[in-house]
Amino acid sequence: MIWERGIPVLLSGAFYTVLCVFSIVTGLMYLRKNNTVNPLELPKAMAKRIDDPLYMKKVSVFFGWLTFFVGLVQGMTAYSLLLGSSPWCYWLALGFTVFSMLSAGSKLIMTFNLFPIMKEAAYIAVFVVLMLSGTRGLYF
Repeated sequence: MIWERGIPVLLSGAFYTVLCVFSIVTGLMYLRKNNTVNPLELPKAMAKRIDDPLYMKKVSVFFGWLTFFVGLVQGMTAYSLLLGSSPWCYWLALGFTVFSMLSAGSKLIMTFNLFPIMKEAAYIAVFVVLMLSGTRGLYF
């Protein structure tokens, strides 16, 4: 049953569930509007060209599909944490968490911002939960 997972795993799954919903909705908004992208998501090289409407339309469509796809993977990760019971579920959750840590960390290299720092802290917490032997025991 889901409650046997323990509070840390349930919180990690809830975190990814919220991210999943947020990413899918944001991706659909980017695709629908075709002109707005969260400036916190843009690298500095792209942020310099933010005034060009044709360029921003292309960037918005690209980030819309990318964000939507990431939301789907976050949903699979949430499922893996909350209900998964096979080693594949563990490796999916661990792999995507490491990917997310690297992604958020790369944004910290470009600029110092509180948003990526908070995301990085949350991903590190999920990583620690996944490394606990009790968590690994749920899957293996």
